[in-house]
Amino acid sequence: MRHQDVAARPVPVGAAELPSPEGPLPLLGSSPVTASPSASPSPVFQLPGPVPSAGSGRFGYDDRTGPVLGRAGGIQQYRVAVEAGSREEAGEFGRAVQVALTGPGSWVDSGRLRLRQVPGGTDSEFTVYLATARTAGRMCAQGGVDIRVDGRPYTSCRAPGKVIINLDRWRLSVPHFVRAKVPLSVYRLYVVNHEVGHQLGHRHERCPGKGRVAPVMMQQTLFLNGCVANPWPYRDGRRYAGPPL
Repeated sequence: MRHQDVAARPVPVGAAELPSPEGPLPLLGSSPVTASPSASPSPVFQLPGPVPSAGSGRFGYDDRTGPVLGRAGGIQQYRVAVEAGSREEAGEFGRAVQVALTGPGSWVDSGRLRLRQVPGGTDSEFTVYLATARTAGRMCAQGGVDIRVDGRPYTSCRAPGKVIINLDRWRLSVPHFVRAKVPLSVYRLYVVNHEVGHQLGHRHERCPGKGRVAPVMMQQTLFLNGCVANPWPYRDGRRYAGPPL
């Protein structure tokens, strides 16, 4: 990776705080309006109930046109799609993707990139898909990426022009995040920014040291290796990166 490692203060990830570099974001299921601490909902670490392992293979699109995210740079347009049979709603997923890509702390903080969601039938640079594990495994394999762990589709991936989010991870996070009481909201921010980072040309990075903040391009879905969970590529307005993997 060409980026230099930038030192940053580790932010403890607990039940009541999201690791935004400029203050907390709303937790999963909460209102975007800032509430008093006493009114904050309990954090959600994973959603209850069974997760569909397979869907129809067909996708419905969020047909909203979103705001331009970022202050400067070329605009890349993206679409948002959810697999039929996943029991998820395209508009809700689209709003979650927008939160992740808005930041503060997202890729647009570079000042050299702007992003905008466009409707399903519109030309775009990439599409963010929410797919059941079986469909995600097939789509990723078609793009040359094997997302299996112990023989089952586990992670998410980026294929050419496709950011593919595994429904299992979207609803359940990962065990080491749950054990550490990292809210599901944080994992969702991370997985979107990580896979979009691949779409933007970034490669995997390593933990810069025990107790340090994990780079967003670290494979946090698989391990933290002593690092602290972090969903943002930019911290305090600067690109935060780890050693190349």
